Amino acid sequence: MNKVQALPGAFPLHEDRNFLNESEWVIFKLLCRPVESFSDADAEELSAATGHQVSPERCKELISIVRIGQLPGLGSWISRLFAEAGFSDAEVRDLPASQISGRLNDKLGYALCNDATTRALAALQLQWKGAEL
Repeated sequence: MNKVQALPGAFPLHEDRNFLNESEWVIFKLLCRPVESFSDADAEELSAATGHQVSPERCKELISIVRIGQLPGLGSWISRLFAEAGFSDAEVRDLPASQISGRLNDKLGYALCNDATTRALAALQLQWKGAEL
């Protein structure tokens, strides 16, 4: 169970937002492919299933968003941002929170992740490590 919610002044790590554009949503809905199933998908196969209407690169990003979002306490909003910055779920789990925040801020060109957000992410990482024991 997640014990870290939005700390004062921190980015709401737990918040969910839609990360599919409208045409992607329609394509995957017509394929009866729930977003949650992406975590076990192969980007090339997922793209092929869409008739290559969604590129393998975009499918890889979608898969990464879903995998990162499966980490307890992270919502789809920050998961999308982490994936767009090139993080995998393993990196989000294992890299120092300060490194993740710094790389995301560099990618965005502004400081989305402040000290409070970095501390909240570090607290989540401790929870994930505790759950692995």
